[in-house]
Amino acid sequence: MAYTGLQADYISGLERFLRIPSISTDPERVADVRRAAEFVRDELHDAGLANATLIEGPGHPLVYADWLNAPGKPTILFYGHYDVQPVEPLDEWISPPFEPEIRNDNIYARGAVDDKGQVYLQIKAVARLMKEHGKLPVNVRFLIEGEEESGGEHLTKFIEDGAKSGDARLKADAALICDTELFAPGLPTICVGLRGIVYGEIHV
Repeated sequence: MAYTGLQADYISGLERFLRIPSISTDPERVADVRRAAEFVRDELHDAGLANATLIEGPGHPLVYADWLNAPGKPTILFYGHYDVQPVEPLDEWISPPFEPEIRNDNIYARGAVDDKGQVYLQIKAVARLMKEHGKLPVNVRFLIEGEEESGGEHLTKFIEDGAKSGDARLKADAALICDTELFAPGLPTICVGLRGIVYGEIHV
């Protein structure tokens, strides 16, 4: 299938995002993880949001942006992550993990659906609304992290410190998490509870 116009632009942008090997658990990929954070920051800025910035701290940076020009309307916090899991074993990949390939209208690459695809989709949805209407129907905040696949210590500290200081960047009426499952194409899925995971690795 040949993609044209806006659709081609969006796919091209997503492919650029997917080519960044932002493996947060790999010390050799620190610069790549930061590059992914900068990509997200720049996309949020280009979408028309304000205060697009990297929040530094322990570990990989958080990315924040907002649009708060709908007085009296609710504020939605969009959460996602730009880091990805390791890619081994490589021999199980049909195509290289950081070289996106479209097969049967599906994009195959590490992070395509966990979670760069969803993050990029939300940013572009907001960008389209801003372009067509010059505003949004609600206030929005984006908080995108780079350690979801490696423990999330920076985000945890940011939330804990923010709760103590009353950091306004955390104030929202609802949070939309774009990192959950889809049961089937065309079947919307709402996840109403997240428990997290605990795992360990034992060397004998």
